[in-house]
Amino acid sequence: MEIKLFKPTLKDIDAMQALVKGEVDKGIILLRTPDEMATTIRSYTCISVDDEIVGFTALHVHSPKLAEVRSLVVNEKYRGLKLGQKLVEACKVEAKALNLEEILSLTYQKGFFESLGFEMINKEDLPEHKIWADCIRCKHFPVCDEVALIYKL
Repeated sequence: MEIKLFKPTLKDIDAMQALVKGEVDKGIILLRTPDEMATTIRSYTCISVDDEIVGFTALHVHSPKLAEVRSLVVNEKYRGLKLGQKLVEACKVEAKALNLEEILSLTYQKGFFESLGFEMINKEDLPEHKIWADCIRCKHFPVCDEVALIYKL
């Protein structure tokens, strides 16, 4: 089994959309249209097993100090192989290279992110533009049951 982290190209968007569809349908991950993914393709990192994309995430920069791990997904067949951990670690490396100070995660997977060094914070401490730019698009808005966690670089 060959596992590879890589930056996707525009031709990978269809496979990425297919992979995340179930999580979007459940309301676990926000919908990103193919056009939105295209305009932010540089923020994504994919992971493949034997040349099949089985997971991805994005590191979205909010400010010169703060970025967010977004849209983290791993195909159910490949969970338990620490592929999600590899994706988040890649985000940490990228964030350090950009000289960011913190990485945010809004998630239902509190324990997973805590195991990677993230600490829970109050959602009220999130930047206001984050709430209105993304959260208003969520099917659960305004009753949010995600938790906010931060990783200090």
